[in-house]
This record gives sequence, structure tokens and C-alpha cells, in this order.
Amino acid sequence: MDKFLKLINDFNELVMFKHSIFSLPFIFIAMVVASNGWFGFYLFIMGILAALSARNFAMGFNRYLDRDIDALNPRTINRPSVDGRVSVKQMQIFTLLNALIFIIVAYFVNNLAFYLSIPILIIIASYSYFKRFSYLAHIILGISLGLAPIAGVVAVSETITLWSIYLAIGVMFWVAGFDLLYSLQDIEVDKKLGLHSIPSKFGAKKTMLFSQILHILTIAFWALFVIEAGLGIFGYIAIVISIAMLTVEHIIVNKDFTKIDKAFFTINGYLGIIFFVFIILDAIFK
Repeated sequence: MDKFLKLINDFNELVMFKHSIFSLPFIFIAMVVASNGWFGFYLFIMGILAALSARNFAMGFNRYLDRDIDALNPRTINRPSVDGRVSVKQMQIFTLLNALIFIIVAYFVNNLAFYLSIPILIIIASYSYFKRFSYLAHIILGISLGLAPIAGVVAVSETITLWSIYLAIGVMFWVAGFDLLYSLQDIEVDKKLGLHSIPSKFGAKKTMLFSQILHILTIAFWALFVIEAGLGIFGYIAIVISIAMLTVEHIIVNKDFTKIDKAFFTINGYLGIIFFVFIILDAIFK
């Protein structure tokens, strides 16, 4: 039993389950808006299973593919995929199992979800390759998480609406923007290993500027989402709070690079949750 619990803990560290907080709220935001309220326990469970299995697949594949790179980076050298706590075979099984779960869940949601399941898996897996030849990998990561609200609206209405596209593009820019800040930690390692990233190509100062631009675009597209979806006052409050939180994030990073983890995990994690809460309030009091 102890061995099993240790393995579970190692896999938790491998894929960092807590980071699911970035995509989950935006799946459910789309589902709430698409259904004008509560979308039912069945889709709630399916949404959680789809989000977790897709993310586990992406992270498992990334850790498997990047184990050689991670072994050369002081920040990642203690990951379970590097130090042997999780074997190559275990990572392969874990990744394939989660891909299968995602496809099966999509099948039981609706036809469009099922048809899109494999293309979605291909897109979210591609991030692991992009950083080996293109500094646009940050955008690919953004697209991967930006698929979350698309998946949410497809699950509820079996269609893709214009407001969900605006929301998705906003998520894409949001994720790409904070990934740029997170990548500042690996500038020297990326240069040494010949990996492609915006920080290693353009430097820290320009990276922070690019991140600010991406987050301005984030707010612009989230505002378009609120307008196109016909949301009320709580939707606009969510935008104002997002502006405040992203501003604080950039202030923290600009002052001290050692606070990147705080800006990345704490602020962005709460941002999605708070946005979701205000969308729920909007649905209740609309």
C-alpha cells in the first residue's frame, strides 16, 4: 500500500495536478454561458474527466519527451521523470491511458466532441516539439489551454460560438503571456541547450514587454467575449478584476525575478477561479 501511495505521489509531482486550475475554470465558464446556467451533473463529471485526462496526457507526454532536457536543467533535474521514480514505461502507459480516457469521454459527450478529440490531443502534444525548433512554443501552449472553453461549449451545445472563440483567444494570450514570464527562469539553460524560447532569443526586458502586450490582448478578447455573450454587470466586473490581477503579476515580476513562482501559480490560479465565480453570479442574477 505504501508503495502504491508513493507511486501516486510521484505521478502527482510528475504532472502537477494542481496546475489543472488554469484550464478547468474556463471549461466551466463556457459551459455555464452556453447553458445559461447549470448544465447538469453528467456534463459536470464529463467536463472534469475530459480536462484532467487531456492535461495528464499533455504533461505525461511532455515529461516523457523532455526527460533528456530536464536532466540538464538544475531547476528540473529532480523531476520524477529524470531521477527514475517514474520509469519510461510507466510514463508511456500513463500517457496512452489518459489519451484513451479523453477519447472515450468525448464519445459519451456528443459526436462533435468525439470528432475533435484526436485533433485536440495532437495539438496539445505538439507543444513538446515546438520549443526544439521555434520560439513560438509559448503560443502553442496558449492554444492548448485555449481549447478548454471551446471544449466546454461543444460539450453543451455541440457547436462552436463566436463568443467561445473570443474567450479561447483570450485564454491563449493569457497563458502565453504568463508562460513568457515563467520561462525567464530558464534563459541561460535554453541558450546553453539550444532550445527556442522568446526569453533566450530576445532577452528578459523584451520578454516582459511581449508578455504585457499579450495580456493587454487577453483583456481585449475577454471583453469581446463578455459583449458577444451578452453578459451583465458581473461579467464586466470579472474583466476589471482580471486587469487588476494581471497588473499586479507584472509589477511583482518586474520588481523581483525570484517572485516568478508567486506570480505564475498564485495570481493566475486565482484569476481563473474568480473569473468563473463572477460568471456564475452573472448567470444567477441575469
